[in-house]
Amino acid sequence: MKMTTEEAFVKTLQMHGIDNAFGIIGSAMMPISDIFPDAGIKFWDCAHETSGGMMADGYTRATGKMSMMIAQNGPGITNFVTAVKTAYWNHTPVLLVTPQAANKTIGQGGFQEMEQMNLFADCVAYQEEVRDPSRIAETLNRVIMQAKRASAPAQINIPRDFWTQVIDIDLPVIVDFELPQGGDVAVQNAADLLSSAKFPVILNGAGAILSKGGIEASRILAEALDAPVCVGYQHNDAFPGNHPLYAGPLGYNGSKAGMELIAKADVVLCLGTRLNPFSTLPGYGIDYWPTDAKIIQVDINPDRIGLTKKVTVGIVGDAAKVASSISAKLADDAGDAGRAERKNLISTTKSAWAQELTSMTEEQDDPGTDWNVRARAAKPDWMSPRMAWRAIQASLPVEAIISSDIGNNCAIGNAYPSFNDSRKYLAPGLFGPCGYGLPSIVGAKIGQPNVPVVGFAGDGAFGISVNELTAIGRGDWPAITQIVFRNYQWGAEKRNSTLWFDDNFVGTELDEGVSYAGIANACGLKGVIARTQDELTAALAQAIEDQKNGITTLIEAMINQELGDPFRRDAMKKPVEVAGISADDMQQQQV
Repeated sequence: MKMTTEEAFVKTLQMHGIDNAFGIIGSAMMPISDIFPDAGIKFWDCAHETSGGMMADGYTRATGKMSMMIAQNGPGITNFVTAVKTAYWNHTPVLLVTPQAANKTIGQGGFQEMEQMNLFADCVAYQEEVRDPSRIAETLNRVIMQAKRASAPAQINIPRDFWTQVIDIDLPVIVDFELPQGGDVAVQNAADLLSSAKFPVILNGAGAILSKGGIEASRILAEALDAPVCVGYQHNDAFPGNHPLYAGPLGYNGSKAGMELIAKADVVLCLGTRLNPFSTLPGYGIDYWPTDAKIIQVDINPDRIGLTKKVTVGIVGDAAKVASSISAKLADDAGDAGRAERKNLISTTKSAWAQELTSMTEEQDDPGTDWNVRARAAKPDWMSPRMAWRAIQASLPVEAIISSDIGNNCAIGNAYPSFNDSRKYLAPGLFGPCGYGLPSIVGAKIGQPNVPVVGFAGDGAFGISVNELTAIGRGDWPAITQIVFRNYQWGAEKRNSTLWFDDNFVGTELDEGVSYAGIANACGLKGVIARTQDELTAALAQAIEDQKNGITTLIEAMINQELGDPFRRDAMKKPVEVAGISADDMQQQQV
């Protein structure tokens, strides 16, 4: 069949149902963007490519459908790096399209030339460059299939002079295959361990969300065993929050109930999780990981099994299929040992934590420091971060999709949200990029236009994506709600400064003369300032109602400068002065 290369490219996108693209327009991609409208592909032209990439991540995470990042070669493409690496650690299958400098000029240092394959080599699960115009559809098809199989970004690199070529090809065939369900021996060993366990615990990770039916399969298994179900850090939607066996998230500012329960485990089934180190760090002073327990780790990627924890049984497979296979092989009396006592302990532990969480209002200082005491005294009438989170919970719809940015005040909120359905919680993940909260929730709303969405960000991180307010108010963009915790500081770094650097606040202070609500209003959006819990609860309720009517609202929640627990107690220590540093040693440069 005769067609142009851009027609072959777009027809291949259509074969896979990829109908949303995010980025900024550029000449190197215009031969295909020109035919996007005729193909039923929507191009969302953002204010910055990094945000566009995070929109793609949010769209795909909220829907399960692949989306595409695309921009001008060189500086446009380099702006995608942070977003692509974020998607990689979020296990998000997105298509990265990188138009390249013209093939006949590569290596001459031409305008906007960049070695784009090496640039993304550590950010994608698969990458391939088109070697000949006639192979454009074949290559694109393979890249898309690899992204789906690895549940990660994949890159196609295309010299820009390969567009508008006339080729004669057949469109490629999509090859899908059944996901692995684990080896028979490994599954049986896992079932035997769980059948004889006195205190089994299930830990669901992102794989339970990504696997079709993964959460339901884990629910059936958990109920058979009456095993508490914890979830990994930033995966609060990996098990229904309204289920009596749900124990909450582990890791930083997670659920103390989950930590106390998993500490008692003699067998832990880690379902669809790579057991990343940050998800199992001590919290609230509890070193909860059960080092003497038998660990069953299920992951679709064999390279990640046993990578961070000692594993008794490793199973390579899809979370839903493995969980169902284990359930089918359980002994008739599985879970009976201590069942009544275990169910009672789960209930009482959860209840005690819920009461404690409700009563938590202030952030605690470490011995020898008093920043939080001073912060409360400086602004006695302002909300604390936890007061703000309680106000938010009072009007946050149970069906809402929420996003979280990286940072101190968003992290304090980790223990609060739970969800009855999956694909509801978009957190920045283990790459930890600032500026994720706003663009990811925009992408989620594009994918789920009939679901209320609320983004969260601290004021430092929000400053990185604030320019998107100039883009998302345009007529065809859906309305969203964004909450910014406004305390005029980089909180996580400031907490580090109080603990290890004697309150030497270098680079932590923000401009108190800037109003994000004012910027929103200037962009034609609705900006609101909330100074009390009642004002914040009411503002969020109104914003959700306005969202139905196409109005985007930014709520600036004014909070005091209290600081939560540091992110990395495991990675920081008090510096020691040896040689000493003095400004007197600075030499003048010769000009």
